[in-house]
Amino acid sequence: MRTDTPQAVRLADYRPPAFLVDEVELSFDLQPSATRVRARLQLRRNTAGALRLDGRNLRLISLAVDGRRLEPADYVLEADGLTLPTPPDAFALETEVEIDPSANTALEGLYISGGRFCTQCEAEGFRKITFFPDRPDVLARYTVRIEADRVYPRLLANGNRLESGETPEGRHYAVWRDPFPKPAYLFALVAGELDVLEDRFTTASGREVKLEVYVDPGQTARATYALDALKRAMAWDERAYRREYDLDLFMIVAVRDFNFGAMENKGLNIFNSSLLLADPDTATDADYERIESVVAHEYFHNWTGNRITCRDWFQLCLKEGFTVYRDQGFSADQRSAAVQRIKDVRALRARQFPEDAGPLAHPVRPSSYIAIDNFYTATVYEKGAELIGVLRTLVGEEAFSRGCDLYFERLDGTAATMEQFVACFAEISGQDLSSFLRWYAQPGTPAVQLQSAYDPETGALDLTLDQTAPEGRQEDSAPVPIPIRLGLLDGDGRPLAFTRDGRPSEETVIVLDAGRTRVRLHDITTPPVVSALRRFSAPVRLSTDAPDDDRYVLLAGDPDLFNRWEAGQTLAADLGLRRAAGDPDAAGERRWAEAVGRALADQSAEAAFKALLLSPPSEGDLSLLRAPYDPAAVHTAREALRTVLGETLSAPLARLHDALASHAPYSPDADSAGRRALRNAALHLLTATRGHDAAARAQAHFADASNMTDALAGLDALAEIGGATYDEALAAFYVRWAHEPLAIDKWFSIQARAPEPGVLGRVLGLLTHPAFDRRNPNRLRALVQGFSSNLAALHAPDGSGHGFLVDQIILTDALNPKTAARLIEPLGAWRRLTPELAGRLRAQLQRLVDTPGLSANVLELAEKALA
Repeated sequence: MRTDTPQAVRLADYRPPAFLVDEVELSFDLQPSATRVRARLQLRRNTAGALRLDGRNLRLISLAVDGRRLEPADYVLEADGLTLPTPPDAFALETEVEIDPSANTALEGLYISGGRFCTQCEAEGFRKITFFPDRPDVLARYTVRIEADRVYPRLLANGNRLESGETPEGRHYAVWRDPFPKPAYLFALVAGELDVLEDRFTTASGREVKLEVYVDPGQTARATYALDALKRAMAWDERAYRREYDLDLFMIVAVRDFNFGAMENKGLNIFNSSLLLADPDTATDADYERIESVVAHEYFHNWTGNRITCRDWFQLCLKEGFTVYRDQGFSADQRSAAVQRIKDVRALRARQFPEDAGPLAHPVRPSSYIAIDNFYTATVYEKGAELIGVLRTLVGEEAFSRGCDLYFERLDGTAATMEQFVACFAEISGQDLSSFLRWYAQPGTPAVQLQSAYDPETGALDLTLDQTAPEGRQEDSAPVPIPIRLGLLDGDGRPLAFTRDGRPSEETVIVLDAGRTRVRLHDITTPPVVSALRRFSAPVRLSTDAPDDDRYVLLAGDPDLFNRWEAGQTLAADLGLRRAAGDPDAAGERRWAEAVGRALADQSAEAAFKALLLSPPSEGDLSLLRAPYDPAAVHTAREALRTVLGETLSAPLARLHDALASHAPYSPDADSAGRRALRNAALHLLTATRGHDAAARAQAHFADASNMTDALAGLDALAEIGGATYDEALAAFYVRWAHEPLAIDKWFSIQARAPEPGVLGRVLGLLTHPAFDRRNPNRLRALVQGFSSNLAALHAPDGSGHGFLVDQIILTDALNPKTAARLIEPLGAWRRLTPELAGRLRAQLQRLVDTPGLSANVLELAEKALA
């Protein structure tokens, strides 16, 4: 039995800070293993109590109050902080500490990446830089002086640059001032050799903002797309939310060693290089899309996260959910709104639905935590974004827009809560939104059942909607308001008009805010096909009493493209589950494949949408629809569906693959990316058939590729075939791209995800490859998370995949607890597995929990996964 379990932090225990900090002056003397940090804090009392300053891994050199040096008897110094029992009500606190960035493998606080100094302070990294009340409700203005040797030519920090120069000792310095109050987690510093790509942006009010993107020497050409995305995001935010940028300078820095995707530090965003650098040779279409999205996301944080921040970390969903919603809106406007919506929902179901269905489920706003880093989850981000969409639907477009304006006006410069955010929309709309907040307090995915009854004599359609709480949570869950966007079609797929409450319409929104809601629609002239939950209007699981024939009508012609795609997915899922259970419906599978083929021939549909139609539900999607489930059976069933689809449509797929070949210069625009996606989807289905020319077609696709998107598609197809041709392609890929870290990440990942029988042996071999570096999060994730996404291999009958993953978590935890904790999620699936597999996985989880010296990050999630 463990006796070292850390104590939980609880939302109910929140208390305002005893002291606020108005001004912070920081001075850095940068040295790789002995950096000196001097801090001067101007503090004033806020509530009764002692002054508590957080601090970890700091060597205290001196401490003074209003210029008077304190002796050890004047304060209490502990491993996690420093306390002044009886400080004055207003005073200046001066500290000097020494830290060792070179030893910081956790990549939190100040560390060294690629010979450069870099920081990551969210959520609690600033306490590893200096003593400070490291909590988001303490907002201060920062002045920062950085001094370093000339081998670090760029000295960057938040805000505007005030001055720079040389010291008498031949070193150099820069002074930065951020005029806007911010919490410590938004502090940033970068020092090192970097090239810069520069541009300017003129705001709607006529202010000129200088833009600077810093990258590795020689890499500026690869930052041009990110810079363009930044300018488009700045203009979009002015149009869509009326938000202008507020400083004279906006900077982005790309670093290779980074725990997150990117960080929105005020005026100095720091990015994982994989989410900033792109050119056709090394980045895929998906990389370009992700760069566009993440650049926008971090920029949008300037208002939703920086100007208005979180009162406490339980309100993380306030800044992240709202900002994800904003970046999804930006991506939808830049590309195809329907395709973007499908991709967003696919991501939600792939990452968040399993989280909600397992032992790691938690509310969008948790009530407690041990390590806050563990709550940077799909629930907080993606489900949090869905809830903003729910709110928008509930209050309507105009009230949502005005509510946003009120939120920005009322709470600018503060640390806010979800209640304050929702109150703005309640005030503008005049609605009681108290029940909406239940979405933030209850874990799990609600289920909605829709039943319909049509009376041809009266032309009335009766709809009955029921919501049920997630399984196992019925006792502690209350109904939430669920908007169901709904339309009707006739048997030929044409929109049907109807009347609701005396108003004619072709689409309506039904709000299911109780356990059961009944609605009657009138003036319907023919038996209707119900198209419900259009555009995925709420994050729920919907089931209906509609027959398969209705789904085929929706697949053929629903004007709502999300529901058209969803109909195909539902039909395929039902067929896949039947096959996995040993009861295949061969006629049904062929009918589904033929229906997909007819949709593929629709000249009005865009290529990207057609590519999505060609992909059956993932193994992860299918695993959530039946418990217990056998991963091997699900894998075999899905592959069989792909084979049926490929064989049924072999001729049109071959014609597509040939016709869509292009020798035009690469462009990442949505239309070009869509055509490549469709061609590559056709290739994968043709490969699934193992036809006589499948290997030759895949090999030629790989050999002829003029961009990374097509090269990886060819390599992926060869991985499915396996054998010597695959190994030769892997070797050729490595030789060509050995000097490109981002490309080699892909090389590791594609091998870990390959559906070959001996994939674990290959992965174990790659752990000793010279290019593998466990200390680099990108490389580790490529290999280990790549393998854990390979569900049939992870859940191998002998338990070897489970043992491998637990071994990697333990090894990684000693270096980087944040990254190690993010590897745990697949282990929580043990309850959904067949009994023998569940027992093997549970035993490995127990081994993990029993490992001495685990970090709080890993221990918290491992114990929850095991419970």
